[in-house]
Amino acid sequence: MISLYRPGTSVLHRLPAGVKLAGLVLCALGLTLLPPQPVVVSVALAATVVLYPLGGQSPRTLLVELWRLRWILLVLGVMLAVFVSPIAAWVGAGRVAALLLVAALVTMTTRMSDLLDVLQTVLRPLRRWGVDPEVVALTLSLTLTMVPVVAAFVHRLREAERARGVRLGPRAAVPLLVLTLRHADRVGDALAARGVA
Repeated sequence: MISLYRPGTSVLHRLPAGVKLAGLVLCALGLTLLPPQPVVVSVALAATVVLYPLGGQSPRTLLVELWRLRWILLVLGVMLAVFVSPIAAWVGAGRVAALLLVAALVTMTTRMSDLLDVLQTVLRPLRRWGVDPEVVALTLSLTLTMVPVVAAFVHRLREAERARGVRLGPRAAVPLLVLTLRHADRVGDALAARGVA
């Protein structure tokens, strides 16, 4: 679901990173604290759809992001519909969809370095309690960048399957784990060489 920055000159691209992060936090609080009514969730989803053109993103981009969320939303919606009610399914899945779509839009319209600068600034007062803002920001950066890296590994495995004319199915988890652990080792070595780890 986490997308890479896409350069642009839209309204959202020009907003400071701090404003966008604050907006994301307010969005999360609003979706959590507002009454769990279908109308509220419908308005939140409609507002999210409107935000994408403001961020210079096409309707296709919005559909791609929704497609990436399909399994999360499907499992959540089915579970809530079966065990609670269809209305609860719409409210629960709609809240998650709205929040994750807004988070994806923030990452599309904001450079990672700008987001990390804001996080370091916000976390700086915690230094007196032993929290190192730079280390926390670096940890978040590594975590966020691992998502597209693992997605690239999955793509590489699929290409290898096609080239060999085989289908690994669930067994693909083993080579994916090996690739991911090798990448983690390389990142760890690079951090150690720079004196970070």
